[in-house]
Formats: sequence, structure tokens, C-alpha cells
Amino acid sequence: MKVFLSIFLLSIFIVTSCSSNDNNDDDIIIDPIEVNYFPPLTGDTWETTSPTDLQWDDQKLTELNTFLEQNETRAFIILVDGKIVVEEYWNNDLLGQPFDRNSVWYWASAGKSLASTVVGIAQEEGYLNIDDKTSDYLGNGWTNMSQDKEDLITIKNHLSFTTGIDYNVTDEQCYDPTCLNYLVDAGNEWYYHNGTYLITHDIIEAATGVTNNQYTNNTVLSKTGMTGQWTNTALFTNVFFSNARSAARFGLLTLAEGNWDGTTVLGDSTYFNAMTNTSQNINEAYGYLWWLNGKSTLRFPGSTATISSSLHHLDHWI
Repeated sequence: MKVFLSIFLLSIFIVTSCSSNDNNDDDIIIDPIEVNYFPPLTGDTWETTSPTDLQWDDQKLTELNTFLEQNETRAFIILVDGKIVVEEYWNNDLLGQPFDRNSVWYWASAGKSLASTVVGIAQEEGYLNIDDKTSDYLGNGWTNMSQDKEDLITIKNHLSFTTGIDYNVTDEQCYDPTCLNYLVDAGNEWYYHNGTYLITHDIIEAATGVTNNQYTNNTVLSKTGMTGQWTNTALFTNVFFSNARSAARFGLLTLAEGNWDGTTVLGDSTYFNAMTNTSQNINEAYGYLWWLNGKSTLRFPGSTATISSSLHHLDHWI
């Protein structure tokens, strides 16, 4: 993945940075960021603004580009008010060809944020409720737990990584029932367990009656001009692939709080604010499949230890 995902993370950092710094505070209701420009849904037209017009330091920008290229970045886009200020491509794609505007790459775990947006849309359209039991959609026996423990798990637990499913497994990609065993009651532990996230794709398909790709295309891609698809690879299941500009479009959509040039994509502001604020009381730096900036503590993927972000200079994270 490297820093390919900066193409949309730089577009949305304001949203997650505005989350509450104190887990005891009420969630912050974020005012939508005014975006005055959205690129057309089709074609390559995308207005630009020059770094000079913004009075950016050209030398620092050159140094940044050098750093990104040397660290195997493939695509880097910065948007200001929806317009492209920086768009750079380096290195090679998965087939060894030079990476360019049309090249596709996998979003890796950043695809979780797209999945969370899709779940919110499905709830808004009445296909599901995140407070429902997972078994309401997948039936009984989707885990290897006793039924009373399985019934404690809701869709919200998948979004917040609090299913209580045992993460001491050899394959965190596995979400067959035999891989999903009881550890603690749902809601009592936070762990970045990929298998428990992947189940959300099955929930979407069971709830909507169409494939995950079809539903994502109908509700997000077609309304924003994004291209891409969920794909299974030799190593990963349901990973999203797209070109860099599609990722930037998703960043712009999120910056505009679910709206695209007057079209509502995710209109449930309650869900959006829950998605981009602390979702549980164990890892305050995590929302609904979203990492949150500006929190006083956090847990890293693969860890059960909570650390203080004061260990990092000025609470800056890379």
C-alpha cells in the first residue's frame, strides 16, 4: 500500500481531525466542509490550482515529492477546495508497468472506510440496521460460538471491531465459522481482526440481494464518477482496487460529508458523525472502520495495548 492512500487521506484529514479529543466528551457534530468544485462524473476534466497561487513553498514540495518517490509511493494527489494542486505518479504497477493516472492499485485496509460508507447507505435505504444481530442476516451458526454468545454480536460490533471473536488465529483473513470462536462477550474487547470486518460484505449482500460490487457501484461509484471494484486476490478477500483519482473522489465525497455536487450519496448525518467519531470506549482513535486523528490514546492494529499519543510530537501521525 505504502503511501498511495495519501491521495484521499489528505482530502479528508480535516474531517477526522475534528473528532473529539476526549473520549468522555460528547461526539462532535462536524459542520460540513464547503466544497465549491466537484469534477464531472465522466471524462478526465478536473480543474487545478497551482501551488504558486496558494503561496506554497516550491522547495518543500520538491523535497516531499522526492521523499515520496524514494519510499515507493505510486500516486499522490492533493486537493484544495476540490481542485487538484498536486498530482504525481511514480514507480510501477502490479504488472511492472510505469504507474500513471489510469493505473489501478489496491486500497488495502483503507477500503474499510468505503465499506463503512456503503453500510451507512444500506441502513439509510432501509436494508439493515447496524443495531441488528448479525445472525438476522447471515442466519444462525455463522460463527463457532454458542448461540447465546453469537446473538450478542451486531453489525455495529463489526464496524467498531468489538465482536469479541478470538483473534488468536493463524489466518486473520478467514471468516469461515470454524475460524470464528468466542473470546469475550461482544463489546468488551477491541482488536483489529480483519476476518470480522470481511463479514460486513456478506451482510451487505444478504441485506440488499445484490452483490457487494453492484451495490457499491449503484450507491457510490455511479454518483461520484469513481471507478473500481472489490476483488479477491491470492492473499486477500474483498480488497478494493481503483485508480488514484477515484480514491481522491472518495476523499472529496467524505470531505463534503456524503454529498456530491448537490447529490446526496450518504444523507444520514447521524450515521456519518458516528462513523467519524469514537465508536466504543476501548480504542478512542477508531470510529466505524475509520481511524481518527487527534485522540489522546489509541491501539494499533495487532495490539491489545493502549498507548498515549503524547508519545508523538505534537500529536502528528503518519
